[in-house]
Amino acid sequence: MTGASHVPAQAAATLPTGIPMQDPELADRIAQRMAQVDAALDAATRSADQLADDAGRHLVAAGGKRFRPLLTLLAGELGDGTVPELVDAAVVVELTQVASLYHDDVMDSAPVRRGAPSAHTVWGNTVAILVGDLLFARASALVAGLGPEAVVLQSRTFERMCLGQLHETIGPRDGEDPVDHYLQVLSDKTASLLATSARLGALFGGCPPEIVEAVTAYGEKVGMAFQLADDVLDVASSGAESGKTPGTDLREHVPTMPVLLLRRLVERGEGTAADADLLARLDGDLSDDAALAAVVADLRGHAVLAGTRELAHRWAREAAAELAPLADGPVKQAFADLAEMLADRTV
Repeated sequence: MTGASHVPAQAAATLPTGIPMQDPELADRIAQRMAQVDAALDAATRSADQLADDAGRHLVAAGGKRFRPLLTLLAGELGDGTVPELVDAAVVVELTQVASLYHDDVMDSAPVRRGAPSAHTVWGNTVAILVGDLLFARASALVAGLGPEAVVLQSRTFERMCLGQLHETIGPRDGEDPVDHYLQVLSDKTASLLATSARLGALFGGCPPEIVEAVTAYGEKVGMAFQLADDVLDVASSGAESGKTPGTDLREHVPTMPVLLLRRLVERGEGTAADADLLARLDGDLSDDAALAAVVADLRGHAVLAGTRELAHRWAREAAAELAPLADGPVKQAFADLAEMLADRTV
């Protein structure tokens, strides 16, 4: 099979999600299936109750890149990409992701999500939490139709996501390295669902075990790259680009890699007086917009942001290395391009 890297640049196509693919035929197939996923997501989030309907469809209607469904559909292309279970699996992982966002935004007090007001700012914390639970229930009902293996996989993934959130909330134990603790949080809270997204695709596509394991490992590592790039975005992007308010995590003192790297630098005595001052301001009251904008500007020009970006690229390279068992071709190329794009993303 000829690798997609030989496709002329002018033949490249872009999915509705904004993710480029070098092979137009593959992009067209995935785009058609993604349209089915979007329609199924709309149906899965509808409710007869007006409040549940409005709040439950809020984040789905706001859009999103649909990275997780894309991983499921792409992995399915390594086998039989036409089986209907792939669409259901893609809906399950996106519903799980969206449900977790309702909870995350309450815990992080995030005012904006996907360019729209977060659900808790519109309906309040209690409604947002209950709607998140409702969407988890919808995902559980849908995954039940995919069989016992999918149910167990979904439950174990959900457990990891909860543990990641729990460990993020309580912070590192005495003597535990904060950077290592944070990487474990990312693995459980974020990477686990991307790994499951790819695994479900390969399983229902009928791929052999070695391919299933390869794309699962890829999903885990690309999830790490994705979240580290998100840490960069929290500092480096504008709200118009990312759909999130810049510095939201900083304002709520949510640990992110640039701050952890800065803290390690200062605590080891390797930082400057300016580094110590920046860390003190990051640890202080950032409720004032001007104070937040000042620390965001200082972090944008600091080496710790470049260090975080390099970590994202390192995880992306390791993710691409997991693709070795896959046959050369458009799907393998798309996975490799996706890893690079996620590490470099601006939205």
